[in-house]
Amino acid sequence: MIEETTVDVGGMRTFLRRITGEGPTTVFVHGNPTHSEDWMPFLERIDGPAIAFDLPGWGRSERPDPTRFDGSMDGLASFVERLFEAVGVDEYRLVVHDWGGLALIAAQRDPERVRGVAIVNTVPLLPGYRWHWIARYFWRRRLIGEFFLATVTRPGLALILRQARADRGRMPDEFVDMIWRHFDRDTKRAILELYRSAPEDALAAAGSRLDELRCPALVVWGTRDPYIPVEFGRAYAGRFPNAELVELPDAGHWPWIERPDVVERVIGFIRAG
Repeated sequence: MIEETTVDVGGMRTFLRRITGEGPTTVFVHGNPTHSEDWMPFLERIDGPAIAFDLPGWGRSERPDPTRFDGSMDGLASFVERLFEAVGVDEYRLVVHDWGGLALIAAQRDPERVRGVAIVNTVPLLPGYRWHWIARYFWRRRLIGEFFLATVTRPGLALILRQARADRGRMPDEFVDMIWRHFDRDTKRAILELYRSAPEDALAAAGSRLDELRCPALVVWGTRDPYIPVEFGRAYAGRFPNAELVELPDAGHWPWIERPDVVERVIGFIRAG
C-alpha cells in the first residue's frame, strides 16, 4: 500500500509517498520538471520499504522562500540528507533520474550507508558534459530564462516534451498533465535557481567521489536522449566497481515510458539486493 503524507524537514513541508517494510529503504528521487508521481509505475511494483518525495518547489511540496532556502544543487543535496534523517532512513538504495542525481552528492558523503544505486538517464556528475540547448540558451541565462518559462503553455510543454522520446512522438497526455498541474511560478523559479547553480565544472566536481560508492549499480540509459548522450551512461557505469549497463536504443530521456520493461529491470535489481 502506497501511503501519501507530508513530513517536516527543517521547517519545510515535504510531500512523500511511502511503502512500509523491513530492510534497507529504496529511495526514488525525481528530476525536472516532474515530481514523485513520476515513480508510480515503480512504486506499484516494489516490495517495501520505499519512499519517493517531492523536492521543495516541485510537485506537492512547499514552495520555499528563496531568501531563506538554498535551492542550489548542493543545497538540495543537503536537503536530501535532512529528509533521510527526518524519516529515519539509515541504509538505503537509490533510484535516480535526471536531476535526481543530486542525491548521489549526498550518497558520496556517507557511502557506507548505500546498498545499491540505479541510475536512469541522470544529469552527469562527471567531466566532459555540456548543458543541453534548453539549459544553455534559456534556463541558465538571466531574464531570458524567466521570459521563456513565463510564456510556456500546456501545448508548448507537450511540444517540448516530444523531443524527449526516441521517436519524437507525443508524450502520454497523463504525463504532460502530471507536470502541468504543479508547474507554477515557484516551480519555474526553482528550476532556474537549480540550473544556474550548476556550471559544467561544478557538476564534475560534485561527482569526484563516486568511485567510493562500492555498492552494486545498475545504469539504464535511453540512448536517444537529446539532453544527455549515452557516453555519460557509460561513464557512470565506469565509476562503479560493480556496475551493469543497459543501453536502450529505442528509448529517450524517460526510458520507462517507451520501454515499460525498464520498471521490471530496476525492480529486479532492487530485489536482488
